[in-house]
Amino acid sequence: MRLLLCLLMVVGSAWLGGCEARDGGGARQAGQAAGQPPPAPEVEMATATRKTISMQQILPGRLEAVETAMVRARVDGIVEQRLFAEGSDVKSGDKLFQLEDRTLRARVAAARATLERARADHLLARQTLDRLKPLVNTEAVSRQEYDQATAQQARSGADVKAAEAELTRVGIDLGWSTVTAPIDGRAGRAMVTVGALVGQKEATHLVTIEKLDPIRVVFSQASAEMFRLRRAKEQGSAAPIDPVEVRLVLEDDVEYPLIGRLLFTDMAVDPKTGTVEMRAEFRNPERKLLPGQFARVQIALATSEGVTIPQRAVQNTQQGQIVLMVDAKNKVVPRPVRTGGFSGQDWIILEGLKEGEKVIVNGHQKARPGSEVTPKEAAAPARAS
Repeated sequence: MRLLLCLLMVVGSAWLGGCEARDGGGARQAGQAAGQPPPAPEVEMATATRKTISMQQILPGRLEAVETAMVRARVDGIVEQRLFAEGSDVKSGDKLFQLEDRTLRARVAAARATLERARADHLLARQTLDRLKPLVNTEAVSRQEYDQATAQQARSGADVKAAEAELTRVGIDLGWSTVTAPIDGRAGRAMVTVGALVGQKEATHLVTIEKLDPIRVVFSQASAEMFRLRRAKEQGSAAPIDPVEVRLVLEDDVEYPLIGRLLFTDMAVDPKTGTVEMRAEFRNPERKLLPGQFARVQIALATSEGVTIPQRAVQNTQQGQIVLMVDAKNKVVPRPVRTGGFSGQDWIILEGLKEGEKVIVNGHQKARPGSEVTPKEAAAPARAS
């Protein structure tokens, strides 16, 4: 029994010693691993390059029809027929609505009868004057009778002209009972239904027609930017582009395939917004662009020699725009810059960078100012189609 107890004590001591040896070795290995600093994160760098750039701006714009006609009723009447399909294209002169015209036809008939009576009275007055004219010289009739006959002829002639004018007027009213399209374009929804009374004391709005091809976009440029660009042209640091091409990026971030042309630049600055209104025109053969639609306008008014870097290199902070650079010790250093618009996918740098300097374009989330990084050259961007 005593021998068995001794054997158990020896085996237990050996087992405890092995556990301590294993635990001690693992702790030393963990301590050695914790003592080694982690590798510096990698960041991708791009080089600032100098090239001839188009001084491009991206501005918010709104599309509107080149021509818009609000068709209204010009006479009183009941709508008898709608003669067009809502949302269809119409030509100038196409019939849109037919109004009840029996009352207008009756007015035309009455005006025609009045004209015939006035002509008969005028004929009688002229014949009477012709008979009295030779008699007044022989004093067979008094001078007063002759003067009255002369006045009656003039008055009857005026009655004829008034009757002719009234017949023309009611004829125009009768023509307005058939409402036609004043311009080529696309008709919107009908604002009235068959059976509606229109034109009673006001010109009732019937339908709106908008010309969609071509279509124009209205946008605004900051007056400070306009004056800066004008000064650059005067100093020779920028060359004007003629003709100015305008592109559209639609609300789904797809670029419109056709290029527009600049039509108009206002000569006055809006005091409320500090901007200058501009207009451009686009062909719209497939009617993809619709009035009221919003889009981003890409416009380049001049070219210049400048330093550019990829857009993703520039960060916006509360203090302004900055880029992240790497110094000789591979430490991240922020540097403030001032940009001057876009040139394709690049920022135009006005101040803060020189040609040949490198900036971080990928890995910003790991590149904190003052931290150490491992810089590497960024891959060349794929060429846009």
